[in-house]
Amino acid sequence: TGNCRFLVHHQINNRNDETVQESGSQQSAQNNFCHGTLYFIAGQVAAECQRNQCKRTGQCRHQNDNKQEVIFMCELLKTRRSVRKYKPEAVNRDTMKVILECGINAPNGQNKQSWAVRVVDNPEYLNGISEIFKQKNPKAAEDPNFKNMFRNAPTVVFIGNDTSYDCSQIDCGLLGENMILSAWSMGIGSCCLGGPTRFMTSTPAAAEYLKKLDIPEGYQLLYCIAFGYPDETPAAKPRNAAKVKFID
Repeated sequence: TGNCRFLVHHQINNRNDETVQESGSQQSAQNNFCHGTLYFIAGQVAAECQRNQCKRTGQCRHQNDNKQEVIFMCELLKTRRSVRKYKPEAVNRDTMKVILECGINAPNGQNKQSWAVRVVDNPEYLNGISEIFKQKNPKAAEDPNFKNMFRNAPTVVFIGNDTSYDCSQIDCGLLGENMILSAWSMGIGSCCLGGPTRFMTSTPAAAEYLKKLDIPEGYQLLYCIAFGYPDETPAAKPRNAAKVKFID
């Protein structure tokens, strides 16, 4: 019918209207969701409907819409930055559920879904493990802006991989990429971190916090992703296109 995009837009907006009203940057992020992730999700639905229509009628009436979706996706990919300075409020859990849903829909080998995902927005947990980090790394405590070892992010997603599957780390990376891109489309910043997880898995004093994550047997903590509302606007860094080659 050509109305797919607007139907999904209406459904998503209705769902957002039913959630608790928020203020400040959280409300702004919800608005960004309507204008950002909407086209990421609804665009895929609309594109599929359009492809089916083209098959039936032999007519492609939505080429311009498809081009706009491609432009949006390319801009989303190229404008995303790692954020290392966040506002104090945690990401709303309803918003995090959308991000996590995007994450677990990532491509993965044999649909094994070989990841374990744990979300922490409890300040006591984040501050507690950070106190142990400061004890082992006194210089960190010298920074007056240091709040936690996760770049001061208020929400952290921990990701574990299946050690019995040799492509599990790839799956976990794809999972994380889906999450950070969907988050960025909502105005939520992120930063992939390996240092904190190495500290947690190699420091006996951190064992209690590692245990609380309840990582399944046969899995290991691989990395984590900090999420939060950005309190900085990092500039783009140069990319080396010479690393990419076509082989004839």
